[in-house]
Amino acid sequence: MTRRKVVVAGGAAVAAVGVGGGIAVSAFAGETSTDTSTSSSASSTSSAETCYKLTSETTEGPYYIDADKIRQDITEDQEGIPLTLKLKVIDADTCKPVKDAAVDIWHCTALGVYSGYEAMGSGGGGGTPLSGSPSDAPSGTPTGEPPSGAPSGGTGGGHSEPTDDERYLRGTGKTDKHGYVTFQTVFPGWYQGRCVHIHVKVHVGGEWTSAGYEGGHTCHTGQLFFAEEAVLASAEVSPYSTNTTTRTTLTEDTIYPQNGHEGGLLHLTYDKKHIAKGVHAHLTMGVAPDETHDSTDTQPTASASASAS
Repeated sequence: MTRRKVVVAGGAAVAAVGVGGGIAVSAFAGETSTDTSTSSSASSTSSAETCYKLTSETTEGPYYIDADKIRQDITEDQEGIPLTLKLKVIDADTCKPVKDAAVDIWHCTALGVYSGYEAMGSGGGGGTPLSGSPSDAPSGTPTGEPPSGAPSGGTGGGHSEPTDDERYLRGTGKTDKHGYVTFQTVFPGWYQGRCVHIHVKVHVGGEWTSAGYEGGHTCHTGQLFFAEEAVLASAEVSPYSTNTTTRTTLTEDTIYPQNGHEGGLLHLTYDKKHIAKGVHAHLTMGVAPDETHDSTDTQPTASASASAS
């Protein structure tokens, strides 16, 4: 059992972060959804009896920092399209919500830089800005592992030690009794060798104290992904439009399991003509609470009866 401790940011942070919040999927008039689900019934997604496959385990990557702040808003002063990320954590065997879990997320800025690793840069460049109508056409070489010193989802190289004390676009949230946790952040950008993504970890079995979260183990390590249509739309908005680094698409990416929502592909809702107003993203993650998956490993063995819709 590994031991971890996170720092509380503000006196009321722990209480506030436990509120799952009623973030409606239909948040925008004239909205566009990039949901690739085959379900045609909204009620099927809300049924308490619906079971889910385990969400795919992926690599932690080299830029994880433990002891992040407990907070819902991880934006700090970073520019970008507002993103509301609502995650639900359930036990894939029983379909019951996993309450009081500690959920870590971290991702790069619009220009591909990770806090804590600013000296690592954004993966270099030399590419050209994205343009044209939304498509899944390749716009970058699928390297899977960027050059040394570049941010990476991590197909090798292990963990890198932080180079600075910045912690923007990183945070830890507490799931409520329904398994929900919500974060306010910005739509991630991209860097060489990877598609647009967010890293996520789920910790269970620990204790919430006045100092934060202690003990327990990591039952899920994964990444969350964005549909190409939304990424291309974001690329038209500043500061994303100034990111000239060659981008790898979702289908080119060697970390994304290419298996839809089970593999971490987010359900997205936004105004297609005005994505700059904000994006709502949500996903139900099926985990195996009794197992430990803290870095690169294989898919858990626990069973589930059906796929998330």
